[in-house]
Amino acid sequence: MQLENGTWVLVIDGTKAMIFENITDGQDPNLRIVRKEENAEVPDENVARGVRRTEPATGSTSDTHRSDEHRFVDDLAEQLYKSAHQGKFDKLVLVAGPNHIGTLRNKLHKEVTDRVVAEVHKTLTGHPVDQIERIVSQELAGA
Repeated sequence: MQLENGTWVLVIDGTKAMIFENITDGQDPNLRIVRKEENAEVPDENVARGVRRTEPATGSTSDTHRSDEHRFVDDLAEQLYKSAHQGKFDKLVLVAGPNHIGTLRNKLHKEVTDRVVAEVHKTLTGHPVDQIERIVSQELAGA
């Protein structure tokens, strides 16, 4: 499979998302940024290390980092639904680590999931665009 012209590529983890559009053919993909999102809720040092906080008023344990990630994914899923509904893309490739791909998939509206043509189970949010192009192309070629 090749990354066709006009295909959107969503690269996401729990704190950052980038939506690209391939503006060339599948032989030599050229991803152009459509949208970039970052989770404004930066977890404190304890949450980043996986330490759970206890809410003083209730004594209940909460994982604010996880709930921030879910809100972030919810918001992104809504944006993708609106874009799909407006006909901004016909094909979508999801790129996320194994811990995030299932969460993302479960949050997407049917109108978006119907347009998903491939999934790449890798965390690429920290990679430069040229590496994302290369890795996604290689993964799709092997599919």
